[in-house]
Amino acid sequence: MQMFLDLFSNVANFTWQQLLMIVIGLVLIYLAIKKGMEPSLLLPMGFGAILVNLPFVSTEAIETLFNAGIASELFPLLLFIGIGAMIDFGPLLSNPKMFLFGAAAQFGIFFTLVIAVVLGFDLKDAASVAIIPAADGPTSIYVANYFQSTYQGAIMVAAYSYMALVPIIQPPIIKAITTKKERLIRMEYSPSNVSKTTRLLFPIFVTIIAGTVAPKSAELIGFLMFGNLIRECGVLDSLSQSAQHELANLITLLLGLSVAFRMKAELFVTWNTLLILVLGLVGFVFDTVGGVFFAKFLNLFSKKKINPMVGAAGISAFPMASRMVHKLGREEDPNNFLLMHAAGANVSGQIASVIAGGLIITLVEQVL
Repeated sequence: MQMFLDLFSNVANFTWQQLLMIVIGLVLIYLAIKKGMEPSLLLPMGFGAILVNLPFVSTEAIETLFNAGIASELFPLLLFIGIGAMIDFGPLLSNPKMFLFGAAAQFGIFFTLVIAVVLGFDLKDAASVAIIPAADGPTSIYVANYFQSTYQGAIMVAAYSYMALVPIIQPPIIKAITTKKERLIRMEYSPSNVSKTTRLLFPIFVTIIAGTVAPKSAELIGFLMFGNLIRECGVLDSLSQSAQHELANLITLLLGLSVAFRMKAELFVTWNTLLILVLGLVGFVFDTVGGVFFAKFLNLFSKKKINPMVGAAGISAFPMASRMVHKLGREEDPNNFLLMHAAGANVSGQIASVIAGGLIITLVEQVL
C-alpha cells in the first residue's frame, strides 16, 4: 500500500498555477484537433505546456531545443523560407497600390507600443508586445527573442492565437465600421501579365530596399524573399514543394514545442500575461480598423471605389485574412469576388509587418 502511495506522492507537489497551465495546454490541443486552428503549432505547444508544468520533470531537452531554434533565431528564419515559398506575389505585382494597405494595416503595432509603455512595460518588453497585432508569429518570436523579453511565451501564444482566430475576430469589427453599401462594392480584377523577370527580380529588390531602409529586418525579409525566389526560379520545383510542406510543417512543430519552454507556470501565470493578451487584441483591432479606414480615405479621391473590407486583409495573417475578406464579401453578394484583391493586400502585409518589426528594433535601440 505504501509503495502505491509513493507512486502518486508527486501529486501533492502540483501548484494551482501548474494545473492552470495544464488546462491551457489541453485547451490548445482541443482547438488544434477539434477546431482545426493551426494544428501544426497549437498541438505541440499545448502538449509542451503540459510537459513543462509537471512537477520535478526535467525540461532539459525542450530547453536545448529552445536554445538551438529560438534563442539562436534559427526556427523563425527557416519558417520564413517555407512561407516565402508559399506566397504568390502575382496579385500584388498586378495591382501595386495594394502595397499601401499592407503599410496602413500596421497602425496597431505602433499604437500598442505606445500603450504598453504608458502601462508601465519596459521599453524592450513593450516593443516585443507591439508586434502581436500584426498576427505574424515568426516576426513576433524574432523581436521578442532579440530583446530577450521575459514574456516570450505569452507573446508567442497571443500572436499565433490571434492569427488562427482571424475568421472569428475580424468579421464583427469590419461589419461595425462599414456600411452595407460599402461591403457591396465590386472591384474588377484585370490582372496584368507579370513577366518571369519581374517575379525573379521582385524578391531581390525587396530584400535590398528593405534591408537598406530597416537593416534590422534584413534577415527576416531576406529569408522570406529567398523562399519566394526558390518558388519563382523554376529550377528548384522539388525544393519549393518541400519548403512549402515538409520544411514549414516540421519547423512549425518544433517551434511549438520550443515555445512551451517559456510557458512554465512561474513565467506565464501573471497579471502581465493577461494584460499582454488584451493589448494584443486591442492592437489587432486597430490594425483592422486602420486598413479599413485607409480604404475609405482612398475612396474619397478614387473614381474606381475600393471595397473597404480589402483593407482589413493588410495584416500579416496569410492566407487567413484574404480568405476571410473574400468569404465576407460573398456573404453580402454571392457574385462579388474579392479574393485576388485581398490576397494582394495580404501578401503586402506580410512584407510590411517584417519591415515594421525591423523599424521597431531600430527605434528602440536608438532610444536606449
